[in-house]
Parts: sequence; structure tokens; C-alpha cells
Amino acid sequence: MTLDLDRKRVTKNAFRITKVRDCTAIRVRVPGGHLDSETLRRVAAMADEFGDGSLHITTRQGFEIPNIPFERMAEVNAALAPIIERLELPYGVAIDSPSDGYPAAGMRNISACIGARTCPFANADTTALARKLEALVYPNDFHTKIAVTGCPNDCIKAHMQDFGIIGICMPEYDYDQCIGCEACVDACRQKVTGALSMKDGKVVKDDRRCIGCGECVLACPVAAWTRAPKKLFRMVIMGRTGKKNPRLAMPFLNRVTEEVVLKVVKNTMDYVDRHILRSLAKEHIGYIVDRTGYPAFRDAVLEGVELNPEAMVAKSMNWPGYHTLDDGNMKRA
Repeated sequence: MTLDLDRKRVTKNAFRITKVRDCTAIRVRVPGGHLDSETLRRVAAMADEFGDGSLHITTRQGFEIPNIPFERMAEVNAALAPIIERLELPYGVAIDSPSDGYPAAGMRNISACIGARTCPFANADTTALARKLEALVYPNDFHTKIAVTGCPNDCIKAHMQDFGIIGICMPEYDYDQCIGCEACVDACRQKVTGALSMKDGKVVKDDRRCIGCGECVLACPVAAWTRAPKKLFRMVIMGRTGKKNPRLAMPFLNRVTEEVVLKVVKNTMDYVDRHILRSLAKEHIGYIVDRTGYPAFRDAVLEGVELNPEAMVAKSMNWPGYHTLDDGNMKRA
């Protein structure tokens, strides 16, 4: 069978050109990696009806349904409508015609750890924040990866994203409640950065070394340490995998509110729109920042942002990574 396909239109519609002749695959977005069982059954039913009955869980927590005949793409889009209506529209995502499927694919699915709804380590409701971010960035087609993790354990691998958003806490210490058992000091020294020490039978915190993980809160047997009510985040930026220059994301903002995070991400879409090289098939956001320089990026995304009093901003940025294995360090065994 021969089909006249507009490759660009097909891929923008979230279908893939695969190595299986005359077949495609569809990627199903699951913002925050969380969905209800009814929607999961719908995805499974699509795999049975249009594919070969198999599903792939992507690294970004979406689903990929393989081995769909090209001629059934319109049917697949129609079947996607109830899924889009459950996972996208209720959270403010602007998709005008769900029955036409996904209008963009460059913006990757926003992934998240399970967060504070379940995990005792988490400092944030990661699913809720992921859905708010989805409403800000989708459906544009910029090649961007965003992930939200509930604490500095970073189970979602935020340091491998363009934007890694990490929930942190400002632990509050009740001097009179403390019994001097040193459980928090031991936990911080063994598991974290050693930001706590003892002086005259009470705990002293080195604020420069505290990463806001909350281990002290979990370790204290008498609740002398508690999480401050104010929800704060660390944002690390421009990590990436790939063939050209893999590297870890580096800290950009620390101790910022959710409002700051959302505004910065929104401003970033405007920054990309101004600076992207449209002559290329696609340009990853990290390479745009490399080209314009960090100061230009920083100034653009912080424009009009009212930083909270605790906020900290990186003055400069250096992403080491690596470009080649031919650096003199590798040799034949």
C-alpha cells in the first residue's frame, strides 16, 4: 500500500514515523504521570483496537501505542478525544478540537514523581504543579522537557531536563521542643550535606549548606523540626542527554515560590519564540540558550517576575558536560 504522507504534519499530530512499513505509533500525553483507571482502560482499548494490543510506557510517563496502520490515524484521533478531555481540558489546556488529536508534539510530556500525595519525603504536590505547567506550555511545539520532583532526592531525574523543578522546604526549628538527641544531626551528616551541628545541647543549622530536603523533619522524634507552610522550589536548567553535548542541569533559581516558577516558564516560551532558528527542522531550547548566552536568557525569563524575599538567582552559569570521547582519557584496554 502506498500513502502520500505529510511527514511534518503527521509528527506534529503526535504520530511517529516508525521502522514498521505502513504503520505508525501514537504518543499519549499524561501530564504529571498520573491518570485515573478509566482513562488507563481507554488507552488499553485503543491498543487493542488500532494497534497490536501492546503498549510502551515512555521515559516521560506517557504511553506509546505501536503498529497502528497509517490509514487509521483519523480514527485514532477521534478515540483520543475522551482522553484529552479528561487529562488536558480540565486543567486549562487550550486544545480547540480534541477529536483531531494532539495539535503539537515538540513540547514533551511533563513528568513528575508521585509527590506529597503519597511520598513522606516530598515537599510539593508534583502532579498539581505539572498540570499547571501543562496549561502554560501546551500546545506549543517548542522542543522542551520539563519535570517536577518533590524533594532533592530527585527521583524524576530533574537534572536531566531543560527545566527541573524541585520541591524544597525551609525547616523551622523549635528550640524549646528540642531534646538534644542529635537524630537530625546524624541524619543530615549521613544522608545529606552535614548542615546541622550541636552547640550547647541544641542544634545549629548552616544555612549555606542546607538544601531544603526535610530529612531533619523526618528524623526528629519530638517534632522540633517542622516544614514551613510556605512552599518553595529550586529550579535547575538546561540539562540534556543526546549525541551532541550531554550534561546535567545546573541551579538557576533557589527558594522561589510556585508563582515565580510558573511565570519563568511562561516567559521562557516567549524567549524561545524570539530566538529560535526557524530555518532548522527543530532547535532544542538548551542550544538556544548556548547561542544567546545565559545572561540574555536570565534577563528575558525574569522580566516582570516579582521574586519572593527568600529567592536566589544564579549570577553566572557553567554547564560542563562533554562533547567527545576523544579527549585523551580513553584508550584501548
